[in-house]
Amino acid sequence: MNPPPIHIRRATTQDAAAFARILGHPDVLPNLMQLPYATEERWKAKLTEAQALGNPDLQLVAERAGADGAVRVVGTAGLHVVSAAVRRRHAMSVGLAVAADAQGQGVGRALMQALCDFADQWGQVLRMELQVYADNARAIALYRSMGFVQEGLHRGHALRAGQYVDSLSMARLHPSPPRMAAWPSA
Repeated sequence: MNPPPIHIRRATTQDAAAFARILGHPDVLPNLMQLPYATEERWKAKLTEAQALGNPDLQLVAERAGADGAVRVVGTAGLHVVSAAVRRRHAMSVGLAVAADAQGQGVGRALMQALCDFADQWGQVLRMELQVYADNARAIALYRSMGFVQEGLHRGHALRAGQYVDSLSMARLHPSPPRMAAWPSA
């Protein structure tokens, strides 16, 4: 049986509990570069900041109906400013998390597709970049399928459950950067 359809929308402050639930889950957290014990209040503050006028960050959620018919958030994804420096405004970093019980069901792909579509069609993003643990084969395969390429290996990059582990830098360039047509000659 196929899982119910996935609906992607912009996150709101009302999603703070879902962010805390998904990103804090013991089967999800070890694959993220987040700290444990993030509270609903902390996520509410972060989502409020992301919605501030002029903030170019994009925070999305994936939701779908469960067996009981109730709609719930099953994944989160974001595009975040890499730097305030003028020469890096064309780049945004990617964050992605899928609920433990929704992994392997197309949620991550749907969220990544939405981020890529936004970046390519609306966000003036030339470069999407991310860090992923070098042993997270499932995520690496997803990113590669979306056009990301490995740019580097960072040895002992992050502390995870008491051990320093390696990560990969990956990036995706806009497949067809926008151009402006030449002015008509007079």
